Amino acid sequence: MDGPQAPAAASASVRSLAAVGRSFSTTLEMIKFSHTIFALPFALLSAVLAAGGLPSFSTTFKILLAMIGARSAAMAHNRLADRHIDAANPRTSNRALPAGALSVTYVRLFLACALLLFFAAAASLNRTTLLLAPVAAGLLFLYSYTKRFTWLSHAVLGLCLALAPIGAWIAVTGSIALLPVVLGIAVLLWTAGFDILYALQDEEHDRRVGLQSLPARWGKTAALWVSALLHAGMLALLGVAWRLSDGGGIFAAGILVTAAALVYQHAIVKPGDLSRIDAAFFTANGFVSLVLAIFGVADVLAR
Repeated sequence: MDGPQAPAAASASVRSLAAVGRSFSTTLEMIKFSHTIFALPFALLSAVLAAGGLPSFSTTFKILLAMIGARSAAMAHNRLADRHIDAANPRTSNRALPAGALSVTYVRLFLACALLLFFAAAASLNRTTLLLAPVAAGLLFLYSYTKRFTWLSHAVLGLCLALAPIGAWIAVTGSIALLPVVLGIAVLLWTAGFDILYALQDEEHDRRVGLQSLPARWGKTAALWVSALLHAGMLALLGVAWRLSDGGGIFAAGILVTAAALVYQHAIVKPGDLSRIDAAFFTANGFVSLVLAIFGVADVLAR
């Protein structure tokens, strides 16, 4: 192409690539891709415990794909289901869908692709993971609606994340056992506990518009106590998991560090001061999942 048309075509291509890049970045923000750090380390820890060492690269890669697909589909569906609710909440009105940064059609297409990735990865692992994949997807989608009718929605979210260690164990062994169930329930309690803390931000809004959450139903002080009790239960179950896995000192040290991180999380969130909720929610909980996975995997590999 000659003349002025060549620079114009090149400029159009650059603008098109920039638009694709912005859409991709907005999509990652919409599904909070960075929050994958919460459940993925537990899945990897469970896979290592199931294998008694490092699983094959192929199995690990397929578990990773299944996790990414399932979580991306769940978050996309949640954003679609909540787009009108998000628009009415000042804290969430700038999210991609209510703000118009992404279209409903685009997010639905993304959801379909994420589901396809999840089911393909599950099918490639073993027959049991494939059979359980629709159940997992249904539960992930159900969560989006629970806040409309029950303040136990935090526990449903916890159950969704609890599928990570249980599913990873099944992916490696093709069967279920007590250890991944205990680990999964620990994840359930941990997730419900930190989701209650996160919901403190929307207590007044949720109560005003009729959405259900534990803070909206019982108030900030009661919510903080329930969250602390759930996290104490998580630590107790991690102790059970340590015993069931014949864990050593490294895994035990990881549980102690986790306890310290949870104490820190509750120390910086007060009924009258939610200014550090982001540090409590993302930083502390991301630290918890990584520490447990790193110490737990190291414990298995050191045997």
